[in-house]
Amino acid sequence: MKQRSTVLTIITVICGFYLYELFDSGIIGTFALISTEYLQQSNQWYRLVTVALVHDNSNSIPIHLAFNMLALHSLGSPIEKMLGRARFLVIFFGSLILASLYSALNLGYNGYSIGVSGAVFGLFGAWIAIGRKVGGDIRSTLVIIAINFALGFTIGGVDWRAHLGGLVAGFAITKLLLLNASKKNLGDVENFDI
Repeated sequence: MKQRSTVLTIITVICGFYLYELFDSGIIGTFALISTEYLQQSNQWYRLVTVALVHDNSNSIPIHLAFNMLALHSLGSPIEKMLGRARFLVIFFGSLILASLYSALNLGYNGYSIGVSGAVFGLFGAWIAIGRKVGGDIRSTLVIIAINFALGFTIGGVDWRAHLGGLVAGFAITKLLLLNASKKNLGDVENFDI
């Protein structure tokens, strides 16, 4: 029996929460990331993870959700295939939590953040680490990252700190996971490109 894709499972769960969010947008207030000061006072540390489950629903077209899910699938699927389910999950959740911590440290007391993009940028960092390990061309990935950061500073309302935290965390976690790995242990790296 074929093993179910962890990436598709995560996408399904996030999209399911988005559908629920359309009926009860109060879930955003329950799951959104808040400042570390408020996290300490309320002891709601679960928000470091649940931030990934809620997305902006202020537009009739779910652009925020769509771009995050597209990037999650485009990056996550080959990473899961190359590194396996367990290492993919370590990268995904490690990046998510560290990106959330970095973001929360910089949020104002009443500020909040939503979305899975911290973990998605962690996958960008992982992709760079894998590319460097196998001698792949990472220039297109670097261009995509630069465009995303430029857009984040241009359009506003984007939590660039979560993006930066995720990128650094994903790269570092993947480098650690690949310390003793050889190119032949990484699965299919012949078509290394996003």
